[in-house]
Amino acid sequence: MAAKKTAKKTTKKKATKKRRGVKIKPTELAANELALPADTESVRELSEQVATDGGTVLATYKEPLGGNTLLFAALPIDKVEPTPFQRDVSDAHVRKLTVAMDKTKRFLDPVIVVRHEDKYLTPNGNHRLTVMKELGAKAILALIVPERRVAYQILALNIEKAHNLRERALEVVRMYRDLAEWADAVETDYELEFEEPSLVTLGFCYEKNGRFAGSAYAPVVKRIDEWLPGKLAEVAEERERRAGLLLAMDKEVNAAVKRLKEAGFNSPYIKAFVVARANPIRFNKGELPPFDEVIAKMAEKASNLKTDKIKPEDLARSGGAPSE
Repeated sequence: MAAKKTAKKTTKKKATKKRRGVKIKPTELAANELALPADTESVRELSEQVATDGGTVLATYKEPLGGNTLLFAALPIDKVEPTPFQRDVSDAHVRKLTVAMDKTKRFLDPVIVVRHEDKYLTPNGNHRLTVMKELGAKAILALIVPERRVAYQILALNIEKAHNLRERALEVVRMYRDLAEWADAVETDYELEFEEPSLVTLGFCYEKNGRFAGSAYAPVVKRIDEWLPGKLAEVAEERERRAGLLLAMDKEVNAAVKRLKEAGFNSPYIKAFVVARANPIRFNKGELPPFDEVIAKMAEKASNLKTDKIKPEDLARSGGAPSE
């Protein structure tokens, strides 16, 4: 019997996937090259400030992606606060974290902070911070990022929990207001953090009316809103004005909804139906009219909606807006 030939297996190295739009190339720093002495010039001043604030720097190092300096520190917990521009604390999430920490008896996930005056602001650790404070901890472990701007970018990286529209828009507008006070920047400098122009305008709406049905209008606003030129502090006034137009139009839509209900129509999709009927660009595939014109037209069409022209089957064919 002829001897069977065994084919020599060759293992090919799996090619690294290249993501579209990603330009960064990691540093070539090896694991034994990341540590920094505490007296290195780039960290000496910040290390001294941590000590003055009652904290202790446990390690100083360069992170391996961009080679940027970070400090790992133990901080007095009363010196750590959430940034003013992030989402509100979820009691249910705090409860889950509390139970998890109670089981492990360990704090294993340091918060990220930036130093501001004599405080440390965390853009991504508010729930962990809340749990530790509720449990009565005196200190918390943190990664200190020297650059303040990174705090805004961290929110874009914090994808552990899907935001609904209201949370996302409020987070964006809180960042916007905070940046407007100190950053010499325009909106396009923070495209990553703001995500899209419509979230800024909708955020200003939610500030004025927490019950604003932004999801009903988001598809329209997304199509007609744009990044505005000028410094944030100056452009904020225009965002306020646009939000005012949306809120005024919403009143006309709500009035039309009320008229339909009084006429005997009963459907969970009444508002979506009115918005669809009032939307002047629903079938527009060409160049779109300016923001003011579209919103004014929507308000007019909602105001003029005649209940006697509506049939039950019209409502039955309508779909609902995305959940808030």
